[in-house]
Amino acid sequence: MRTFYSFLIIAFFFSACSLDETDKSGNPLLNSVLWMQHAAEYKASALQAYSTAKVMLDKALEEPKWTAAAEQNNDYQELKPAIVLDVDETVLDNSPYETQLIKNGQTYSSDTWKAWCDLQRAEPIPGALEFCTYAHEKGVKVFYVTNRRENVKEATRANLKKSGFPLENDLETLIARTKSSDKGERRAAIARDFRIVLLIGDNAGDFHSGFTHASQSQRDSLVSVFAPNFGTKWIMLPNPMYGDWEGALYDYDYSLSTSEQQKVKTGKLIP
Repeated sequence: MRTFYSFLIIAFFFSACSLDETDKSGNPLLNSVLWMQHAAEYKASALQAYSTAKVMLDKALEEPKWTAAAEQNNDYQELKPAIVLDVDETVLDNSPYETQLIKNGQTYSSDTWKAWCDLQRAEPIPGALEFCTYAHEKGVKVFYVTNRRENVKEATRANLKKSGFPLENDLETLIARTKSSDKGERRAAIARDFRIVLLIGDNAGDFHSGFTHASQSQRDSLVSVFAPNFGTKWIMLPNPMYGDWEGALYDYDYSLSTSEQQKVKTGKLIP
């Protein structure tokens, strides 16, 4: 009998271990992170985006009336050209941070995110460094407008510099988040002094404020309205790991638990 109970205890132990491994392998981030880290299709998509950006940059520089920013005022034709890029999953790859979350059974937190940023080891997104260097050599100012906060701004600057991205000594071109995640005000500040010829990002809010914290239907509608801008003035990078697209599914209610979020997501599947 004692042997039987010992067997049950051992069986339970291995069963628990197995469940733990299953839980980790069933993390909703798993396929997204693997796709970004290993899929030839992801690398091809990023390279395609930046190849398109290069073609459109050359075209924009030939057309003085060309502007990509809704915040640009009427008198901009004589301003020096600039491009505005997001940072995360646009020029820097943070998928190793997501790997940490999966392996440790965690979700995003400001503490783990700051620790990752402080490491300054995010690698360039395929094509990003080459494109930014090309723009810089063309005399185009390269602005990085990010929703990283001020507490990781210097670590971000160091990461960009270490990776070889162009930065200016006499002009602040790394614009961190302050009060709002909406980037409209920050784009407007750049547009006062520069003609913004391209916007590049992985989140629709990187292009127009109307997308920020908007409902799923509103976001879909705006894509239709601004369809001519995508692939011309607005260059989108793929990011299946996170973004406002995900928050819109559950009305940006980040108080929901992971299981509650998953329930809402499952309900959104189209049969």
